[in-house]
Amino acid sequence: MSWQGSSDAPPSARIGSLSPSLQPGERRVAEAIVADRSGTVERTAQELADAVGVGRTTVIRAAQSLGYEGYPQLRVALAQELALEGSTRDATGADAGDGTLVGSVRAGVQRFGARLGHTVSALTEESVGAFVRGLDEADRVLVIANGLSSSLGLDLVLRLNSAGRPAEMLMDSISQQISARLLGAGSVCVVLSGSGANRSTLEAMRAAKASGARVLAITSFARSVLADEADVVLVVPPINESFQDELIHTSRAALMLLTEQLVDQLITHRGDRGRDAQAAAVSMLGGGLHE
Repeated sequence: MSWQGSSDAPPSARIGSLSPSLQPGERRVAEAIVADRSGTVERTAQELADAVGVGRTTVIRAAQSLGYEGYPQLRVALAQELALEGSTRDATGADAGDGTLVGSVRAGVQRFGARLGHTVSALTEESVGAFVRGLDEADRVLVIANGLSSSLGLDLVLRLNSAGRPAEMLMDSISQQISARLLGAGSVCVVLSGSGANRSTLEAMRAAKASGARVLAITSFARSVLADEADVVLVVPPINESFQDELIHTSRAALMLLTEQLVDQLITHRGDRGRDAQAAAVSMLGGGLHE
């Protein structure tokens, strides 16, 4: 199985979302590419194979697993990615830092911002459309999220309710499974998991599927268990390009941005219903403000 996301996704985004499920030799090739992208551009397939300690065919298979026809096409894509990053860095000063805490924070935010385009590079019109339509047409919406994704789930539920799309979320894992098992056909279960491998989340997802509900998933890795078993999957490649970084840093900022945009698209999709609900929510918020 090769890359199934957008053809515009750069190599780093593809590697970030696929590397956990690559074959061991292919994963070593991918890690070597990420470690020295500019060097990879200058290497032949055989030279990269020798540097990694694998056969030339493994390098070619790795390129194909990432969605390229072959290694030459991967090299071209790497060159394009580096050129784009260079122009972005020149414009934003993403590598700037003055050694102070504030300077380090600013530099980190700028680096993150420079890579935000990668976070939506795996999305396709078909998957986003199916996700939005699923939310709109469902009889009931249950959101499942655990661990550091819990805050994402809660935020999504609040935004959906404000948009006139009632949704619910339970914090206890057993309660999640019970509620998911009672969903039934016509309902959807929205599952958020950066790793796509959280045990409690997967158990609730499977309970929802057993009930006949559709599963709409948002995750960072295209070949995770969650991505394999969900009906609709939106992949948001991790900013730091690896499964290890996902586990250590567990940034949810990119996933949060996507959920915000999905709710905006839902409001637009629902037309007058969406706009009326949004206006009512704004009115309530305004009424709760005091001098």
